[in-house]
Amino acid sequence: MNYLKTGILLAGLTALFMGVGYLLGGQTGIVLALAVALAMNAFAYWNSDKMVLRMYGAREVDARTAPTYYGIVQRLAHNAGLPMPRVYIIEDAQPNAFATGRDPQHAAVAASTGLLNHLSEEEITGVMAHELAHVKHRDTLIMTVTATLAGALSMLANFAMFFGGARGRDNGGIGIVGTLVLMIVAPMAAMLVQMAISRSREYEADREGAEIAGQPLWLASALGKLEQLAHAIPSPRAEANPATAHLFIVNPLSGARMDNLFSTHPSMENRIARLEQMARNGNLGGGTAPRPRATAPRSSSIPTRGRSTIPSSGPAGGGEGFGRRPWG
Repeated sequence: MNYLKTGILLAGLTALFMGVGYLLGGQTGIVLALAVALAMNAFAYWNSDKMVLRMYGAREVDARTAPTYYGIVQRLAHNAGLPMPRVYIIEDAQPNAFATGRDPQHAAVAASTGLLNHLSEEEITGVMAHELAHVKHRDTLIMTVTATLAGALSMLANFAMFFGGARGRDNGGIGIVGTLVLMIVAPMAAMLVQMAISRSREYEADREGAEIAGQPLWLASALGKLEQLAHAIPSPRAEANPATAHLFIVNPLSGARMDNLFSTHPSMENRIARLEQMARNGNLGGGTAPRPRATAPRSSSIPTRGRSTIPSSGPAGGGEGFGRRPWG
């Protein structure tokens, strides 16, 4: 059902984009809009992963520089039947993570130092399984195309003031009033569609991620902590680049906690409830993953919300010890 909904929303966004092109320039406008969309999507297809990783100052790690974190991703990729993605760390105190890349063969996953410091190894496993689910479903490409179309549509709407009014006077087009309406409504409609697609993909990644990890409560516990921590600790890079908010497992921006039209992510309560229901039903689709080795507890100066469904065993440890910044 989520795939059908995503397809319908993408088709609607494309139709909206072409419709704006027609209103601005008739058949020529449609051709121009299509050309712009294809060019922008081609650029995003090949370069979006490099752009977002550079934007957040992500640094690639391997089995030598971050053995436990890298090992978690490696085990989960094997369990999901995926090629090993590139693994990155972002120097950011806010606990968060994202996946990027045009396909599973060119995928990358990134976790912030805040996430590695504040979550237990089991919870990190749940989060990274969620990100690998995005890779498996090619959500990274879907959201790149969606964001590109939405951005191109906003750009066309801004051009409306220059071209729409003239066409209205001389050729019976939409006119000044129609142009003003178009400038306001089209970008808002594109934003709503983009956010609806993002919420739909998050629910599906939660479900698939729980199957990849083999334990829905690990991700449920992580989400319970991230809801509070992500809003208590600001992310300056995310605030400077709000268009990338939909990439993260939880919204990195202040506010936007409700599951409504203007949220890039579903409500955390809804996500946790679905995962807890999966655990009660034993609905794991046969997914199994070895339970990570627990490590010594670590106190945190930021309280968690008390919703955690598994006891926290401290940050993922192993040879590097996430709490001690081994990545240099």
